[in-house]
Amino acid sequence: MRIITDSATDTNLLQDSELDVSIIPLKVSLGETSYRDGDIKPDDFYKELEKSTILPITSQPSAGEFAEAYRKIAKEDKDILSIHLSSGLSGTVNSALAAEKMVPEANITIVDTKTVSAAAGWQVWAASRGLKLGWSKDKILAKLEEIAAATSTFYTLNELKYLIHGGRISHMKGLIASVLNIKPMIGVDKELGTYTQEGQARSFNKAIDGLVKIMGKTMSSTEKMRVVVVHTGNPEGAQTLRDKINDAFNCDWLPNGQISIVLGAHTGPSMIGVGFAKASVFEEFN
Repeated sequence: MRIITDSATDTNLLQDSELDVSIIPLKVSLGETSYRDGDIKPDDFYKELEKSTILPITSQPSAGEFAEAYRKIAKEDKDILSIHLSSGLSGTVNSALAAEKMVPEANITIVDTKTVSAAAGWQVWAASRGLKLGWSKDKILAKLEEIAAATSTFYTLNELKYLIHGGRISHMKGLIASVLNIKPMIGVDKELGTYTQEGQARSFNKAIDGLVKIMGKTMSSTEKMRVVVVHTGNPEGAQTLRDKINDAFNCDWLPNGQISIVLGAHTGPSMIGVGFAKASVFEEFN
């Protein structure tokens, strides 16, 4: 069996040279210029974004692009596990489902992670590790469901115009928050895979403190947890969040990292976030 994913699962954050997956990129356009994930360095992209008078437009891979990738893989292995960012935030899963019908020669299983970025990448990583351990597809799929249920993602950001433009939050709430200069704390619903409003703060630093408090609602201070802090173009904010999490919890850390520019196009350069789960969920891979 072979694994394929999309660039918004941010598997690069794992820094795992043994990860054996194919990645199909999402795209973002700024005016007349279009970038695929990986075409431009994130910091350069955010410089262009801040200079642009036009807000970005993102797009998922087409069914045709998926079908082409599936056909290529099927020449070597007809069993394909296709793992993607949440259908509640992107049409990527729908493109993959449409492509599945176009490639009858392959046995394709499509997984909707119901999450995004590093949390989705952990499911890709687990599938890859499971294959190396000789697990069956059913065992791998059961493990992905366990990881999805155990993993949480939360983030905050300084400006809301990108989220409002992308339609990922209510326009009315977004506009009100923008006027009041409120910093939202946003999570990802584990059932629907959509964004949820978890709270708000009057300053970015208080929003960081708020993220740590939200984590405390689901994790004890002593239980070991797997954690990654991510950002778009805000390494200082990411380090502040990491330091505060490290002071409050028993952490098994992955390196801080920048997320996909396609995801960042919906948040802007100030975003910082955290993905975490009980470390025990990953013990079988140690």
